[in-house]
Amino acid sequence: MIRILYHGSSRIIRSPKFGAGNAYNDYGIGFYCTDSRALAGQWAVGRSRDGYINCYKLDDSGLRTLDLNNPQYCILHWLGILLNYREFDTLTPQAYQARDYIRTAYGIDHQSYDCIVGYRADDLHFAYAQSFLNGEISYQQLNDAVRMSGLGRQFVLKSNRAFDRLLFNGYKIALSSELYPVRIAREYKALEGIASAVGGAIGGAAKDTSGVAVAGNKAGRDAAQGLYISQILEEEIKSYDPRLR
Repeated sequence: MIRILYHGSSRIIRSPKFGAGNAYNDYGIGFYCTDSRALAGQWAVGRSRDGYINCYKLDDSGLRTLDLNNPQYCILHWLGILLNYREFDTLTPQAYQARDYIRTAYGIDHQSYDCIVGYRADDLHFAYAQSFLNGEISYQQLNDAVRMSGLGRQFVLKSNRAFDRLLFNGYKIALSSELYPVRIAREYKALEGIASAVGGAIGGAAKDTSGVAVAGNKAGRDAAQGLYISQILEEEIKSYDPRLR
Protein backbone atom coordinates (compact mmCIF):
# COMPACT_ATOMS: atom_id res chain seq x y z
CA MET A 1 0.00 0.00 0.00
CA ILE A 2 1.26 3.47 -0.88
CA ARG A 3 0.80 6.00 1.91
CA ILE A 4 1.01 9.76 1.44
CA LEU A 5 2.63 11.30 4.51
CA TYR A 6 3.44 14.86 5.55
CA HIS A 7 5.98 16.33 7.92
CA GLY A 8 5.72 19.92 9.14
CA SER A 9 9.06 21.60 9.73
CA SER A 10 10.92 24.90 9.70
CA ARG A 11 13.02 23.48 6.83
CA ILE A 12 12.83 21.32 3.74
CA ILE A 13 13.79 17.71 4.51
CA ARG A 14 14.49 15.80 1.31
CA SER A 15 16.25 12.83 2.90
CA PRO A 16 15.27 12.07 6.51
CA LYS A 17 18.07 10.28 8.33
CA PHE A 18 17.52 7.11 10.31
CA GLY A 19 18.73 7.51 13.90
CA ALA A 20 18.36 11.29 13.94
CA GLY A 21 15.90 13.18 16.10
CA ASN A 22 14.97 13.56 19.74
CA ALA A 23 15.12 10.42 21.89
CA TYR A 24 12.54 11.97 24.26
CA ASN A 25 9.76 12.29 21.71
CA ASP A 26 6.53 10.35 22.28
CA TYR A 27 7.76 7.10 20.70
CA GLY A 28 11.49 7.69 20.88
CA ILE A 29 13.80 8.37 17.96
CA GLY A 30 12.02 8.28 14.63
CA PHE A 31 10.65 10.42 11.82
CA TYR A 32 7.27 11.81 12.86
CA CYS A 33 4.69 12.33 10.12
CA THR A 34 0.93 12.59 9.65
CA ASP A 35 -1.47 11.68 6.87
CA SER A 36 -3.09 15.11 7.26
CA ARG A 37 -1.53 17.89 5.20
CA ALA A 38 -3.56 20.44 7.15
CA LEU A 39 -2.14 19.29 10.50
CA ALA A 40 1.40 19.15 9.12
CA GLY A 41 1.03 22.76 8.01
CA GLN A 42 -0.21 23.84 11.42
CA TRP A 43 2.63 22.00 13.17
CA ALA A 44 5.15 23.60 10.79
CA VAL A 45 4.52 27.23 11.71
CA GLY A 46 5.14 29.35 14.77
CA ARG A 47 3.46 32.52 15.94
CA SER A 48 5.58 34.61 13.56
CA ARG A 49 7.52 31.92 11.65
CA ASP A 50 6.64 30.32 8.34
CA GLY A 51 7.48 26.68 7.71
CA TYR A 52 7.35 23.86 5.18
CA ILE A 53 4.99 20.98 4.56
CA ASN A 54 7.23 18.16 3.36
CA CYS A 55 5.41 15.46 1.40
CA TYR A 56 6.48 11.82 1.07
CA LYS A 57 5.32 8.54 -0.40
CA LEU A 58 5.79 5.36 1.59
CA ASP A 59 5.31 1.83 0.29
CA ASP A 60 4.48 0.03 3.51
CA SER A 61 4.08 -3.41 1.94
CA GLY A 62 5.81 -5.91 4.21
CA LEU A 63 6.54 -3.36 6.92
CA ARG A 64 5.51 -4.17 10.49
CA THR A 65 3.24 -1.37 11.70
CA LEU A 66 2.05 -1.04 15.28
CA ASP A 67 -1.31 0.77 15.16
CA LEU A 68 -2.22 1.77 18.70
CA ASN A 69 -5.71 2.70 17.53
CA ASN A 70 -6.59 -0.93 16.81
CA PRO A 71 -9.31 -2.35 19.11
CA GLN A 72 -6.86 -4.82 20.66
CA TYR A 73 -5.10 -1.91 22.37
CA CYS A 74 -6.34 0.55 24.97
CA ILE A 75 -5.10 3.96 26.01
CA LEU A 76 -2.86 2.36 28.66
CA HIS A 77 -0.79 0.73 25.90
CA TRP A 78 -0.23 4.23 24.48
CA LEU A 79 0.72 5.46 27.95
CA GLY A 80 2.99 2.45 28.47
CA ILE A 81 5.11 3.48 25.48
CA LEU A 82 5.15 7.17 26.49
CA LEU A 83 6.52 6.22 29.90
CA ASN A 84 9.65 4.89 28.21
CA TYR A 85 10.53 8.29 26.76
CA ARG A 86 8.71 11.16 28.45
CA GLU A 87 9.46 12.42 31.96
CA PHE A 88 6.37 12.41 34.18
CA ASP A 89 5.97 14.23 37.50
CA THR A 90 5.07 11.36 39.81
CA LEU A 91 3.99 13.06 43.04
CA THR A 92 3.30 10.10 45.35
CA PRO A 93 4.60 6.57 46.02
CA GLN A 94 1.44 5.28 44.34
CA ALA A 95 2.29 7.26 41.20
CA TYR A 96 5.73 5.61 41.09
CA GLN A 97 4.06 2.23 41.47
CA ALA A 98 1.55 3.16 38.74
CA ARG A 99 4.34 4.12 36.36
CA ASP A 100 6.12 0.80 36.85
CA TYR A 101 2.91 -1.23 36.62
CA ILE A 102 1.72 0.41 33.38
CA ARG A 103 5.11 -0.09 31.77
CA THR A 104 5.13 -3.77 32.76
CA ALA A 105 1.49 -4.80 32.32
CA TYR A 106 0.83 -2.75 29.18
CA GLY A 107 4.27 -2.73 27.63
CA ILE A 108 4.60 -3.57 23.95
CA ASP A 109 7.78 -4.65 22.20
CA HIS A 110 7.43 -1.58 19.98
CA GLN A 111 11.09 -1.57 18.98
CA SER A 112 10.49 -4.61 16.79
CA TYR A 113 8.15 -2.59 14.55
CA ASP A 114 9.09 -0.57 11.49
CA CYS A 115 6.37 2.05 12.04
CA ILE A 116 4.07 3.21 14.84
CA VAL A 117 0.69 4.88 14.47
CA GLY A 118 -0.64 6.62 17.57
CA TYR A 119 -1.92 9.75 19.19
CA ARG A 120 0.26 12.79 19.54
CA ALA A 121 1.01 13.60 23.18
CA ASP A 122 0.79 17.38 23.07
CA ASP A 123 1.15 19.40 26.29
CA LEU A 124 -2.49 18.98 27.26
CA HIS A 125 -2.62 15.22 26.65
CA PHE A 126 0.58 14.92 28.64
CA ALA A 127 -0.92 16.85 31.56
CA TYR A 128 -3.93 14.54 31.66
CA ALA A 129 -1.71 11.46 31.52
CA GLN A 130 0.20 12.80 34.52
CA SER A 131 -3.03 13.48 36.38
CA PHE A 132 -4.19 9.92 35.74
CA LEU A 133 -0.96 8.50 37.19
CA ASN A 134 -1.32 10.79 40.19
CA GLY A 135 -4.87 9.57 40.84
CA GLU A 136 -6.59 12.85 39.96
CA ILE A 137 -8.67 11.64 37.01
CA SER A 138 -10.12 8.27 36.04
CA TYR A 139 -9.17 5.91 33.25
CA GLN A 140 -12.38 6.84 31.41
CA GLN A 141 -11.57 10.53 31.63
CA LEU A 142 -8.05 9.99 30.29
CA ASN A 143 -9.39 7.80 27.49
CA ASP A 144 -12.02 10.38 26.50
CA ALA A 145 -9.56 13.27 26.69
CA VAL A 146 -7.11 11.61 24.31
CA ARG A 147 -9.54 10.00 21.88
CA MET A 148 -12.03 12.86 21.59
CA SER A 149 -9.65 15.80 21.34
CA GLY A 150 -9.17 15.74 17.55
CA LEU A 151 -5.53 16.77 17.93
CA GLY A 152 -4.34 14.26 15.36
CA ARG A 153 -2.47 10.99 15.00
CA GLN A 154 1.18 10.49 14.19
CA PHE A 155 2.77 8.03 11.78
CA VAL A 156 6.32 7.39 12.96
CA LEU A 157 9.04 5.67 10.96
CA LYS A 158 11.22 3.68 13.35
CA SER A 159 13.48 1.38 11.29
CA ASN A 160 16.02 1.51 8.51
CA ARG A 161 13.64 -0.59 6.39
CA ALA A 162 10.96 2.07 6.69
CA PHE A 163 13.35 4.91 5.89
CA ASP A 164 14.53 3.07 2.77
CA ARG A 165 10.92 3.03 1.51
CA LEU A 166 10.31 6.74 2.05
CA LEU A 167 10.40 8.92 -1.09
CA PHE A 168 10.42 12.71 -1.01
CA ASN A 169 7.50 14.06 -3.05
CA GLY A 170 7.93 17.83 -2.88
CA TYR A 171 7.01 20.52 -0.41
CA LYS A 172 4.72 23.47 0.11
CA ILE A 173 5.39 26.65 2.04
CA ALA A 174 3.26 26.96 5.17
CA LEU A 175 2.42 30.58 5.99
CA SER A 176 2.17 31.52 9.64
CA SER A 177 -0.30 34.32 8.87
CA GLU A 178 -2.72 31.75 7.45
CA LEU A 179 -2.11 28.62 9.49
CA TYR A 180 -1.20 29.81 12.98
CA PRO A 181 -4.69 31.27 13.65
CA VAL A 182 -6.20 27.99 12.38
CA ARG A 183 -3.92 26.04 14.71
CA ILE A 184 -4.91 28.16 17.72
CA ALA A 185 -8.61 27.85 16.88
CA ARG A 186 -8.26 24.07 16.57
CA GLU A 187 -6.43 23.87 19.90
CA TYR A 188 -9.15 25.93 21.62
CA LYS A 189 -11.79 23.62 20.16
CA ALA A 190 -9.81 20.59 21.31
CA LEU A 191 -9.44 22.15 24.76
CA GLU A 192 -13.21 22.61 25.01
CA GLY A 193 -13.79 19.02 23.90
CA ILE A 194 -11.35 17.65 26.47
CA ALA A 195 -12.80 19.82 29.25
CA SER A 196 -16.25 18.51 28.38
CA ALA A 197 -15.02 14.91 28.27
CA VAL A 198 -13.32 14.97 31.66
CA GLY A 199 -15.61 17.43 33.43
CA GLY A 200 -12.72 19.76 34.27
CA ALA A 201 -11.29 17.24 36.71
CA ILE A 202 -7.56 17.77 36.82
CA GLY A 203 -5.29 18.75 39.66
CA GLY A 204 -3.52 22.11 39.53
CA ALA A 205 -3.68 23.73 36.12
CA ALA A 206 -2.79 22.21 32.76
CA LYS A 207 -1.78 24.63 30.05
CA ASP A 208 -1.99 24.02 26.33
CA THR A 209 0.53 25.48 23.88
CA SER A 210 -1.47 28.70 23.55
CA GLY A 211 -1.26 29.30 27.30
CA VAL A 212 -4.85 28.46 28.19
CA ALA A 213 -5.27 27.03 31.69
CA VAL A 214 -7.65 24.25 32.69
CA ALA A 215 -8.30 24.59 36.42
CA GLY A 216 -8.63 21.55 38.62
CA ASN A 217 -11.87 20.96 40.40
CA LYS A 218 -12.77 18.46 43.06
CA ALA A 219 -16.45 18.42 42.14
CA GLY A 220 -15.59 17.13 38.69
CA ARG A 221 -13.51 14.35 40.17
CA ASP A 222 -16.17 13.39 42.71
CA ALA A 223 -18.77 13.18 39.96
CA ALA A 224 -16.61 11.01 37.74
CA GLN A 225 -17.51 7.34 37.62
CA GLY A 226 -14.94 4.75 36.63
CA LEU A 227 -11.59 3.23 37.29
CA TYR A 228 -8.88 5.17 39.05
CA ILE A 229 -5.27 4.09 39.11
CA SER A 230 -5.59 2.95 42.72
CA GLN A 231 -8.15 0.31 41.73
CA ILE A 232 -6.16 -0.73 38.67
CA LEU A 233 -3.16 -1.34 40.92
CA GLU A 234 -5.12 -3.03 43.71
CA GLU A 235 -6.84 -5.47 41.33
CA GLU A 236 -3.87 -5.74 38.96
CA ILE A 237 -6.20 -5.03 36.05
CA LYS A 238 -4.86 -6.27 32.69
CA SER A 239 -5.59 -5.14 29.16
CA TYR A 240 -8.19 -7.85 28.50
CA ASP A 241 -10.44 -6.51 31.29
CA PRO A 242 -13.78 -5.42 29.69
CA ARG A 243 -13.83 -2.26 31.83
CA LEU A 244 -11.01 -0.87 29.68
CA ARG A 245 -13.03 -1.10 26.45
